[in-house]
Amino acid sequence: MRREKSQDRRDRRESRAGNQGPERGVPRAGDKGAERPSAAAQAQEARAHREPPVLPPGERPEQALPVILNVEPNEDYALLDSGDGEKLERYGPLVIRRPENQAIWPRRRPAREWDGADAIFTGDTDEEGVGRWRFPKAALGETWPMRQDGLSYHGRFTSFRHVGVFPEQAAHWRFVEALTRAGAGKGRPVRVLNLFGYTGLASLLAARAGAEVTHVDASKKAIGWARENADLAGLAEAPIRWVCEDAVRYVEREVKRGNSYEIILLDPPKFGRGPKGEIWQVFEDLPYLLSLTRRLLSDRPLALVLTAYSIRSSFYSLSALMAEHCRGLGGRIESGELVIREEGAQARMLSTSLFSRWIAQGADT
Repeated sequence: MRREKSQDRRDRRESRAGNQGPERGVPRAGDKGAERPSAAAQAQEARAHREPPVLPPGERPEQALPVILNVEPNEDYALLDSGDGEKLERYGPLVIRRPENQAIWPRRRPAREWDGADAIFTGDTDEEGVGRWRFPKAALGETWPMRQDGLSYHGRFTSFRHVGVFPEQAAHWRFVEALTRAGAGKGRPVRVLNLFGYTGLASLLAARAGAEVTHVDASKKAIGWARENADLAGLAEAPIRWVCEDAVRYVEREVKRGNSYEIILLDPPKFGRGPKGEIWQVFEDLPYLLSLTRRLLSDRPLALVLTAYSIRSSFYSLSALMAEHCRGLGGRIESGELVIREEGAQARMLSTSLFSRWIAQGADT
């Protein structure tokens, strides 16, 4: 369904697998004009050195689908209206207007409300398109104060139309918080691995609930934003390890080190590049990454959560993939869509992404 970028947009994709790049790079100094291998060739070479994924033994968990996880309007965020390829949102004190390819229906609110937004994104309306922000009422800075369930962080205007947070993820954040609090309340450690972590809200909310968190992101800029958010949230000293590295490489090393986690979050892009030129392609690399994360689950795991944007697939496919890699774990797998409900009467539901998550037996009761 979505989510990628260019220069600033790159930092979103780096945060999930690395810098976006063209299929062929420019020659480097000293290469005498030689072209680098194509992205496909680089990826194929890297995959040739991997061990083939081995499915664990046992029965597949029970699968529940479709499950629709809905985010309702509240004082922190509201989807005010959507339609005609755009959406009108309230982020804290600001009303923001930006493109939305899923909104193929007509708008409900009058044009004056849309035109009166505090910030309007103009430019390429494609998901990967670059543009700029226009501020009709007053000039605004790059960031503004925001809150998520009482946790302070910065919203951020970027040239790729995103704002530093994906509000539909609140359904997963609250789920992880609840699991963490329940585990901590029973005196058991809860270690969370957040892969492709971006600006860190999932990591911060889990840490606030009592988890020990490892936040992995290939973008130095996104790591900086996440640490800035940790300061704003009063969590600078929380047990969060910030790791700027390619997600697959990091997980490969964690498997060799014998480390484990109770909760693992994955929010990968469709395509990306790591800090050392690593190539990520979701259909080719996700099965391998899932096989590794399965091996990182502890002896008393709680959940494995996968979100997918911008892919031509279905939650049925994600559920089947998750079920194969969660053989022998028991519990259940929920798969479906993350959606946002509009504010007001006769509200519509805006679909944002696909998800699949494994939940241990009794973990959420």
